[in-house]
Amino acid sequence: MRMDFAPPDDKLAAEFLKSGAGPSDRAQAEAVRLIEAIRASVHLVPDVEAVLHAYSLSTDEGLALMSLAEALLRVPDGATSDLLIADKLRAGDWTRDTEHSSTVLAALSWTLGATARVVESADEPHSIVSGMIRRLGFPAVRAAARQLMRLLGAHFVLGETIGDALARAADAPRYRYSFDMLGEGARTAADAARYFDAYASAIAAVGAAAAPGAATARASVSVKLSALHPRYEPLSRERVLRELTPKVIELAQLAKRHDINLTIDAEEADRLELSLDVIGGVLADSSLAGWEGFGLAVQAYQKRAVDVVAWADEQARATNRKLSVRLVKGAYWDTEIKRAQERGLADYPVFSRKAMTDLSYEACAHRLLAARPRLFPQFATHNALTVATVAEMAGGYEGYEFQRLQGMGEALYEALLDAHREAACRIYAPVGSHKDLLAYLVRRLLENGANSSFVAQVSDAGIPPAQLVVPPREIIRSAGEARHPRLPMPRDLYAPARKGSRGVEFGDRAALDELLGSVAGAVKPGLAAPLIGGKAETARPSRPVLSPIDGKAIGTVHEGDDETARRAVAAALAGFAAWNATPLNRRAAILERAADAIEDERARLIALLQAEGGKTLDDALAEVREAADFCRYYAVQARETLAPRALPGPTGEANELRSRGRGVFVCISPWNFPLAIFTGQVAAALVAGNAVIAKPAEQTPLIAAEVVPLLHHCGIPVSALHLVPGDGKVGAALTADPRIAGVAFTGSTEVAQAINRALAAKSGPIVPLIAETGGINAMIVDASALPEQVTDDVIISAFRSAGQRCSALRLLCVQDDIADHVLAMIAGAAAELAVGDPRDIGTHVGPVIDREAKDRLEAWLAAMEKAGRVRFRWDAARKLPLAGTYVAPAIIELGAAGDLTEEVFGPMLHVVRWRANELDVLLDGIAANGTALTLGIQSRIDRTADRVVARLANGNVYVNRNMIGAVVGTQPFGGAGLSGTGPKAGGPHYLPRFAAEQTVTTNTAAAGGNASLLVQIA
Repeated sequence: MRMDFAPPDDKLAAEFLKSGAGPSDRAQAEAVRLIEAIRASVHLVPDVEAVLHAYSLSTDEGLALMSLAEALLRVPDGATSDLLIADKLRAGDWTRDTEHSSTVLAALSWTLGATARVVESADEPHSIVSGMIRRLGFPAVRAAARQLMRLLGAHFVLGETIGDALARAADAPRYRYSFDMLGEGARTAADAARYFDAYASAIAAVGAAAAPGAATARASVSVKLSALHPRYEPLSRERVLRELTPKVIELAQLAKRHDINLTIDAEEADRLELSLDVIGGVLADSSLAGWEGFGLAVQAYQKRAVDVVAWADEQARATNRKLSVRLVKGAYWDTEIKRAQERGLADYPVFSRKAMTDLSYEACAHRLLAARPRLFPQFATHNALTVATVAEMAGGYEGYEFQRLQGMGEALYEALLDAHREAACRIYAPVGSHKDLLAYLVRRLLENGANSSFVAQVSDAGIPPAQLVVPPREIIRSAGEARHPRLPMPRDLYAPARKGSRGVEFGDRAALDELLGSVAGAVKPGLAAPLIGGKAETARPSRPVLSPIDGKAIGTVHEGDDETARRAVAAALAGFAAWNATPLNRRAAILERAADAIEDERARLIALLQAEGGKTLDDALAEVREAADFCRYYAVQARETLAPRALPGPTGEANELRSRGRGVFVCISPWNFPLAIFTGQVAAALVAGNAVIAKPAEQTPLIAAEVVPLLHHCGIPVSALHLVPGDGKVGAALTADPRIAGVAFTGSTEVAQAINRALAAKSGPIVPLIAETGGINAMIVDASALPEQVTDDVIISAFRSAGQRCSALRLLCVQDDIADHVLAMIAGAAAELAVGDPRDIGTHVGPVIDREAKDRLEAWLAAMEKAGRVRFRWDAARKLPLAGTYVAPAIIELGAAGDLTEEVFGPMLHVVRWRANELDVLLDGIAANGTALTLGIQSRIDRTADRVVARLANGNVYVNRNMIGAVVGTQPFGGAGLSGTGPKAGGPHYLPRFAAEQTVTTNTAAAGGNASLLVQIA
């Protein structure tokens, strides 16, 4: 069935409000009774809920506690642990009234308060005293804090092993259980195999321990599909279906054999269709016929939730099966919102108001209950009103069950089960090591500790029960109230100044197929030639443009020479005055039209980026978006920064600062971003009033030849914009011409220095050089970092675009205490990358740009191999494509940061280890190479991040995220030192560098007196 990825909120609200009547007064009264029972049963309020209430996430202390719980148990060394504890507890007020509190809350508050006092004492300037406190106090504090975190985690984790969990479950016979082998998604094949074995072992153990009973009442094991495959992503769909579906079938067969239930957990919105494909494949397997133990989870905050319930019902009918459906509210809302904004989607896949999620939950509940007995509904909730509403819809408590999380909602369900013996509740019970619980624990804290959540409010006696049972229909009273008024649509983040670029959600099969179809139909032979005054010079000697994918010709280029350069400068000079005189607002409007045109020509541009630049689909789409963003951003900035500005001065005088074009700008762009950087440089120079000669990289002239006519068509005069393709000699001829007024260059440091020397050697005006060059970009990882997050960010930063980004990660610096584990995970994840034809949507790493680049990289790798420094090579187990210019991703281990003295521009990651007490030595080694472009920091210790940022002057610093993909207007891009001159591209200071300033002062009293002054004082 067809599901819209993000259907309109108002349409869904209208449907929800039309169907069903919501909870009656009787249901609300039942919810109030449950709330009063919770508050009366203080001894049943779980310790975690008391902690959430005492240390709300709206407070500094709550956020600090969350961070401490997320990281502390996984930090192996005492020094980093102490830094983490001190960092999180310094600024908090850890005094709480715990006289009537739970044991955990009382112990937590006492320990945190004592720890904070030790930290404060250690910060005092008396070196002997503070040193003694650090030596004597911190070890004890560290041990107490670790034990406290384990105690806190034990409330969410039923047991560290399945045996422990089963033993603990036996102590609560009135509950059913669903066991989840706790862990993150797999990054490596070894991870996936380990999780598979854990699931299989859990199924066997639960099956051996479980007593026979009705299918719906049997114990269950929950499975996370992303834990069973290292590339569980939409673009790897064919591989996932081929490799993962048989594994899930094997687990289902095992569950059937042991007579227990198996439930597939929900994933993020972009994985939903992939998950349904896998689940559908499992259901279709004939070996599972007659088994009623299979099920899936549905997230009500996803706008497709009702459709997923309908899909499950259709599957149950088609396969003559009974399915269990666990209905949850959803736990990744903040992540879904951010992803939609980053991807430039038309709308969000989740609701923006909590009350809409509650309405969706009601609608899904109606459908689930109506589909009984084909579907067995499982309602996961900690909300008393939801419990009462479901019971009213169902006409009682039979034919379905409730579910709660381990450590949450105990008082609610104790009250319910006491009052209604026929009711059933299942505990979703994580199983695993306490140090592995961090992501799960923090997610639960975020989900249930938010100010708007029922769990956070129910313990607050100051909130009347009636306020907690307001039906969502009374909050969402009409379709027009479905959206949150303060959350802009994804593409409206920068409104009203400009609209964001249009993206595509690859997890939306219909959108992806539409994009792929348009790209496939857009390929045609390309031609690039000097375009001077709108006339192409195709009579010049030509050469084929070869694709790095397979070495085949994809077009022809007619390159310029010294004479072409001279005539281009003359033509640009002739067109400068008229273009400079064009009103600023008109110049800006042309750029906005160009942005629309770039998006309209998206398919053609993506096809060229793939064929000529060797870019994967996601990289090509991102580059089209960046080019459009540059045009719109510089249009806005031109109106703001280049418009005439009145300046203060004495009465009787007008002073105005004006900006005008400098003359002819030469824009030399690189091959690694042949659309985005090419367009950004040209657009900036043009909107400032300059005439432009664009010289693209010799490897990628076809894309430039596509963009220049597009800009002409949008209104840039042919006399103001000229194209001169060619090699470095043509660029040198252009920059050496005494008539040019400025150069914008992106490329290597060596070429930038050559241009700078050429400009300095000329007599005449001193002209600006705006240069962006590369860098030996480092990422510093300390022992508080999350290994899975580090792995994801390193793989993206080092190997995306085949490592051919100025911002790419070159030098990974990992604290020695965690280095073996982290580097093994990174190598395992790198082994799962697909290297090959970038037009294949499953490819992660395409070719390097040309044979010269390939030879240079392979020579470097051979030298490192000879020196015994290569830790991982992708091609050790797989073969590279025979045709094209492919280079195997590799990991090379060095002795110290200073050992890497040059930028290795390809999929080569260099790593070094550092000791916890040698951070300053590491920073000195990084700074010594003289480049300062991008820098990554992976640490949960704010003071560590601040210390690194203060020491290193890198232009772009990324903390706890990947280091690439700078966004126009959000992360202006550019470095310092050997990495560029500044100002930053895509930033507020860029355009003025392309303009000349002029101040005009007018004596307004020259006509015989200061009339304005006389009027003011009359």
